[in-house]
Amino acid sequence: MILRRIFILLCLSAFAISGVFAQKTPETKEKPAENKTAEPLELAKSALAALGGDKFKNLKNVFMKGTTEISSSPTQTLPAGFVIIYEGEKYSFEIQAPPVVNFKQVYDGQETYSSMRGMNLPPLNRLGFPMLMKYDDKGYVVSALPEKLKKKRGFRITSPDGYYTDFVIDDKNLVKEYEASYDFNGGQVTTSVAIDTYKEIAGVLINEKFSQRLEMGQMSYYSNFKAKEILVDTKLPENAFTMTK
Repeated sequence: MILRRIFILLCLSAFAISGVFAQKTPETKEKPAENKTAEPLELAKSALAALGGDKFKNLKNVFMKGTTEISSSPTQTLPAGFVIIYEGEKYSFEIQAPPVVNFKQVYDGQETYSSMRGMNLPPLNRLGFPMLMKYDDKGYVVSALPEKLKKKRGFRITSPDGYYTDFVIDDKNLVKEYEASYDFNGGQVTTSVAIDTYKEIAGVLINEKFSQRLEMGQMSYYSNFKAKEILVDTKLPENAFTMTK
């Protein structure tokens, strides 16, 4: 059971890379950054433009299907498949690694349904690319990176309720790394994501291959994700956001 929960947590936190949806706010939050300057704001604007600008920000839906490998050491990995569908605030997320785990969770815009009792998602609309989509929305603060990342080129985005994501971009303004922290089931979790490749679809760039480090207290876990099929603004099944029995 512990292995199943760790595996699902890793995959769910990676889901933040491509989904936009609302969840409950955790109790512990970081205060918004106060050092907002023109330079970080321009970098955030350029980063969104590099992904497709308004086309990226206004995506109706995204479908992703691929494979992942999860590990807590360099020598032991657990392979699995994943499917992600999102449309606005709605999402469907499924991972399969028989016989360890067969898991599905959906959010229909009002209620969350899970095939595993007691597994609740962190606030994924408050970390990763969903934050970048909202950088110029009212209440969102764009500021310089914290001291530990000061040698890198990038910016921090903080939400009105105090969540933040630190983005690192390359010389083409593409996001190559991001890091965020949040509360999950009473503990602090930090996720660091490095994006290896993007795929251009209909004028937008979607992360295709990426790796992740997840820190939970004194423990660290690692994962590699590769999307083998990506569709944007496609016709979704009518039951895409319902849980089948």
